[in-house]
Amino acid sequence: MKQQNVMLLCMVLVALISCDNTKNVSKMLNQNDFPATPVADIRPDSFENFGHKRVDNYFWMRDKNNPRVIEYLKAENEYTDTVMTSTKGLQQSLYDEIIGRIKEDDESYPTFKNGYYYYNRTEKGKQYSTYCRKKSSLNAPEEIIFDVNKMAEGKQAFIFIDYIISPDNNKVAFLYNETGSYAEFIMKVKDLNTGQIIGFTVEGAASAAWANDNKTLFYSTIDNTLRSNRIFRQQLFEDKNTLIYEEKDPKFSVYVSNDKRNEYVFISSSSSTTSEEQFISADLPLSPFKMFIPRIQDTDYSVYPHKDMFFVHYKDKENLNGKIYTTPLTGYEDKKSWKEFLPHDNSVRIESLDVLDKYVTLELRKNGLNEIHLKSINSEDNKVISFPEPVYNVSLIGNPEYDSLSIRYSYTSLNRPNTLYSFDITTGNSTVLKVQEIPSGFDPDKYVVERLWATTDDGLQVPMAIVYKKGLKKDGSNPALLYSYGSYGMSSDAYFRSSMYSLIDRGFVFGIAQIRGGSDLGEQWYEDGKLLKKKNTFNDFIACTEKLINEGYTSSQKLAAMGGSAGGLLMGAIANMRPDLYQTIVAQVPFVDVVNTMLDKMLPLTTGEYEEWGNPEEEEYFNYILSYSPYDNIKQKNYPNMLITGGLNDSQVLFHEPTKYTAKLRANKTDNNLLLLHMNMDSGHGGATGRYDGIKDVAFEFAFILNRVGIEK
Repeated sequence: MKQQNVMLLCMVLVALISCDNTKNVSKMLNQNDFPATPVADIRPDSFENFGHKRVDNYFWMRDKNNPRVIEYLKAENEYTDTVMTSTKGLQQSLYDEIIGRIKEDDESYPTFKNGYYYYNRTEKGKQYSTYCRKKSSLNAPEEIIFDVNKMAEGKQAFIFIDYIISPDNNKVAFLYNETGSYAEFIMKVKDLNTGQIIGFTVEGAASAAWANDNKTLFYSTIDNTLRSNRIFRQQLFEDKNTLIYEEKDPKFSVYVSNDKRNEYVFISSSSSTTSEEQFISADLPLSPFKMFIPRIQDTDYSVYPHKDMFFVHYKDKENLNGKIYTTPLTGYEDKKSWKEFLPHDNSVRIESLDVLDKYVTLELRKNGLNEIHLKSINSEDNKVISFPEPVYNVSLIGNPEYDSLSIRYSYTSLNRPNTLYSFDITTGNSTVLKVQEIPSGFDPDKYVVERLWATTDDGLQVPMAIVYKKGLKKDGSNPALLYSYGSYGMSSDAYFRSSMYSLIDRGFVFGIAQIRGGSDLGEQWYEDGKLLKKKNTFNDFIACTEKLINEGYTSSQKLAAMGGSAGGLLMGAIANMRPDLYQTIVAQVPFVDVVNTMLDKMLPLTTGEYEEWGNPEEEEYFNYILSYSPYDNIKQKNYPNMLITGGLNDSQVLFHEPTKYTAKLRANKTDNNLLLLHMNMDSGHGGATGRYDGIKDVAFEFAFILNRVGIEK
């Protein structure tokens, strides 16, 4: 789960900032002011598990080939369009504003790798990026590797996810799809000298790696549940492939990759808690893969080659935040030969690392904030890149060149656009390479960023980052939007979201709750928000909500909440638990039918999720999941205004989850608030795939939120 930027004409923006928002408020229309809502057919299906009987009136809606399902979705979309007609002007203003904060003609800062400078650019009016390179010098002629705009011509959806250059720089394997799904990709190979597609095509590819002969490719493919489970080897101009490895454990997925120096090909098998690595020399593609160390339940490790040793990022139950070992290039199978390079620290989580010839660069998370450390391999020379602000986000980018004595990192905060830096390891100095431009103008000093701590019922302190315009009165009169995710150990970082200033400049407080289920305060923070502790995630978000209300930042009559995917599960849970706290909820592609999904092994991604949610075929987990599953806990009561989104081609959260959820809510809610379903009939989990179409989605969601608090301009 990631947002795009956008904006306004200077005159209108100045007017919005200077005017009193109350002048834009008019009578708010509710459900009874519009035509009758769509009604889904009730066709009861009964299920019994561990003596508990469930009746699902909308189980039949899982089949998108059923004409009645499509009719219902079209009816919901038409109803949504009708309700939102009055916001068309507001949507356009929001769209223009967000565009105004984007440099439409832009180019990434070049990265040098294996003799070429690589970069990509966007052009005004074009939905997708163009990927380019220059040989040896930035003054060399430009080579266009991919113009994704041309590739996407005539397509309703298009995702270009990755490309892998051959070691001799003459060929490129690339993965794309035309469905908008983030799991089903086609792999092809392009000759960079002729521009022609060559060799074989793979349907359902998930990853790829080159051997050093420049003609042998290793790649992984997905099964019918969309799990990447097989690794094949194939030469470019041969029809036949060879199965190298098959992952039989349904909780594990398997991928293939090269290391930084193209010295090895790695096969990585991993579940949510456990992993193992196999590898061969990239010079010997026909050789059998060697196991680094066999998998051990609840032990997760990754291998980073160095010319003299291997570095191992290692995590188990005794070392939740991770530690780093070095091992010899031979004899690594014996753990007695391993040496500790960076010890475990209960208060510091290892986020990522990058291995250079003389240094290991580390991104570490401490007290919810990231730091960059550089640790010498052969001396005591260690460096730390420090940051002054109380709330920020920094990301280690590293350097693809092994012999380099510089690294890159990016820095941002809620009121600071993203800045790309180069850090010279020898001098200890950082140099600005590129600053995110906001063409319509942006003054960070006009805004206040705070870090708050909410106290939970079990006595823990949950961090929350907020931003708002200076001069805000904490009298409960301000609208607010609180966002979070809270699953899979993914942290909810406080980075610059330019689109959010369309709300902030209209008087909103924007907050990010860093709740359990993410790794914001270390790996234990994640462990305490999963499996049989999942409800901590929801309770933490509610505690952050109450903090904002109790301290006068907003009120329950002005507060909106937003989350997507597993964050949509969070939205569904809080809607059931404390609907009184929220005026509006936006649930993006929400994972809400948790019991039914986790009981169906044939659905995409289900078995791999057992280590996140639990296996409901075990009674303890069934009862616990049932106790919070949003779909199963809908009651006849009042709910907030709700906007629910989905994608017909979604492979992560299948379209029927938001569809069934909407239908059941309609049949049970006792209020006059708006309930809208916005189903993208052409795309998947990420919504519209083009950048301008994606901005339209953002403007639509913001218009709904603004409309619900009575702001029309």
